[in-house]
Amino acid sequence: MLIVIIGSVLPQLAIAQQQITLKDALTFALQNNTKVRNARLDIEGGKYKVQEVRAQALPQITGNVGLTYNPIIGQLVANIGGATQSFKLGQNWNSTAGVQLSQQLFNQQVFTGLQAARSSEEYYALTSQLTEEQIIELVANNYYQVLVNRQQLNVIDTNIKNVKIVEKIVGTQYKNGLARKIDVDRISVNLTNLNTQREQVINAITQLENQLKFSMGMAVATPISLPPTELTEVTTLPMFTDSIDLANRTEVKLLNNQDKLLSLQRKAYVAEYYPSLSLTGNYTYSSQSNSFDFLNSNASAIGFGSSAIGLTLRVPIFNGFLTRSKIRQADVDIKKARESRRETNNALNLAYENAKIQLRNNLNTIKSQRKNADLAQEIYRSTQNNYNNGLASLTDLLDTENALTSAQNSYTQALLNYKIAEIQLIKSNGNIKSLVQ
Repeated sequence: MLIVIIGSVLPQLAIAQQQITLKDALTFALQNNTKVRNARLDIEGGKYKVQEVRAQALPQITGNVGLTYNPIIGQLVANIGGATQSFKLGQNWNSTAGVQLSQQLFNQQVFTGLQAARSSEEYYALTSQLTEEQIIELVANNYYQVLVNRQQLNVIDTNIKNVKIVEKIVGTQYKNGLARKIDVDRISVNLTNLNTQREQVINAITQLENQLKFSMGMAVATPISLPPTELTEVTTLPMFTDSIDLANRTEVKLLNNQDKLLSLQRKAYVAEYYPSLSLTGNYTYSSQSNSFDFLNSNASAIGFGSSAIGLTLRVPIFNGFLTRSKIRQADVDIKKARESRRETNNALNLAYENAKIQLRNNLNTIKSQRKNADLAQEIYRSTQNNYNNGLASLTDLLDTENALTSAQNSYTQALLNYKIAEIQLIKSNGNIKSLVQ
């Protein structure tokens, strides 16, 4: 029976390492991955967006202060009692201070914008949830790839150990004249190839671990180790259903929200046909003087106040069919969204069906390759024993050793494919976050 033993400590990572389970890796990623953190910031920004739109429905108050100097004052000429007289229109210095108020009483565009802003807040929340699910899938796939490559390293290390035993035997036989020089050279070449493969796998493990840490949002320089228990043998398939509940998928919820936003956008364009009513009010205090002495209590400045309250009704009449064009564009966007929904639903069902097929195929491959690896191990031991007793050639021994390596690698690869398909199945059911629980 081939026993899966994974997670041998690499020599160059012999320093203190942080052991990370799959759950630990996923939890860390949900807290530190940049995309996840940015998605959560989008939620915060969405709340401020709602406040921005809400501000349009609240009273708008502005204040103003003005100071004017008139070097030359205009005059009014009038005929009074047959005599022509002129009067100055104002003073050299004028100052004003006032406040204005505007309040929307009815504006369908503003009210629709408030609804859209609330839906946008929901959109950011769903986008954040979808980002988290995508990161969970990415980190889990990277995690299992590291484990499988470490298992392949164990296979190579075992083969190197076996070849060194054969090398010692052949070397002794060569010294005693019982083996040829070509046999020694063949063993040396085989050992060199294995060592080269080992270096390549070590480099691949390092790169995959760096990719894993990057996807987690962890500093790449942080040494980590993965417990071998995370990659276990597979004996049975999970329970399948004939179909999946698409309403539980975040992608579908996001499409529902987008449909709502598109509908509100069209409603906002239609609202451009509606009249709008607003309340306005203002108060202004003005002061005039021949000199700049407004702050002097004994000044001769003349001051007076004025105020006004009114209603403003705005009725759109004709804008060159601009609004009609916007509405028709919105109709096209809604139709495109329906097509996207149909394609998305089909893609989600496709992913689920493919995941089931891959799980069945990979489980069959795992079972057959496990038996094949056990058989290859038995053949190798028998051939090695026959070689030691002079009943098998070195070629036979090297061939069986290569067959054993191939069988073991095929088993680990099938295990990786199964785990990736399993993640896809969990995602298809809308339960990808169960990996973190």
